[in-house]
Amino acid sequence: MTAPGRRGRPGHSLDSLLAVAVAVFNERGYEATSMDEIAGRLGITKSAIYHHVSGKGELLRIAVDRALDGLFAVTREAEAASGPAIDRLEHVVRGSVRVLSAELPFVTLLLRVRGNSDTERAALDRRREFDRIVSDLVRAAAAEGSVRADVDPAVIGRLLFGTVNSLVEWYRPDGGMSADALADALVAITFGGLRTG
Repeated sequence: MTAPGRRGRPGHSLDSLLAVAVAVFNERGYEATSMDEIAGRLGITKSAIYHHVSGKGELLRIAVDRALDGLFAVTREAEAASGPAIDRLEHVVRGSVRVLSAELPFVTLLLRVRGNSDTERAALDRRREFDRIVSDLVRAAAAEGSVRADVDPAVIGRLLFGTVNSLVEWYRPDGGMSADALADALVAITFGGLRTG
């Protein structure tokens, strides 16, 4: 989804506003954050924010959609759509690590959403849809005989993405490890124990 075509004040783009809002949401929690606090961090008035968005809920929607849109884009890439299921699953895992690295604050916020508002419930529904795509890939890989048969495919999907999601707690893109190197390490550890051959 795209943001509305409102005009902002010079020097304050929607992107800069969103970056600050997401940082505050991640620090304090969405519910505990006020528009006054976001405006104060930006050094502008609340009314200046309303040139860009209708309110705090719209900021949250744009932020979580940014993370989710990135994840769903990975599932639509050619490498995720054809070939052996295990290779498609690996592509989705690698792509998810890239999205996490590129959109770390947004993915962090997405993972903290609890369903306390319509926006949060919609985000959780989309997360469940993504989880279903992953589970379907794991089941397809199991049917092809590419993954261990002694572990439930739903558990495999949860463990894989539990590992990916845990990266928000410690990974920093400027910390010296590229997203590709991180994806290589994650795939080596997780798929080494997952593949049958």
